[in-house]
Amino acid sequence: MSHPASFAIARDPLDDLEQKQAALGYLSEAWAEARHDGVDGDCLAQASLFAAFAELVSTYGEDAVAKFAEGLPLRVRNGEFSIAQPKQ
Repeated sequence: MSHPASFAIARDPLDDLEQKQAALGYLSEAWAEARHDGVDGDCLAQASLFAAFAELVSTYGEDAVAKFAEGLPLRVRNGEFSIAQPKQ
């Protein structure tokens, strides 16, 4: 039995910044689709955080992720996660 040829375009691996930008693009699309389907933004945020932390724990371990999470309050207060910047 013959199988159709599968042609994949060879690509250079994306660097870290490009991977993060691509990942954010995929997540933004999924987020928009879920919102369009009526999923509440708060529910999406909580599910996204759970999935993100679960992935980080599986990759780096609980202690490393807990240490990372300890720095989040300061980062939030410093506006790192704010989309709209306050006017001065």
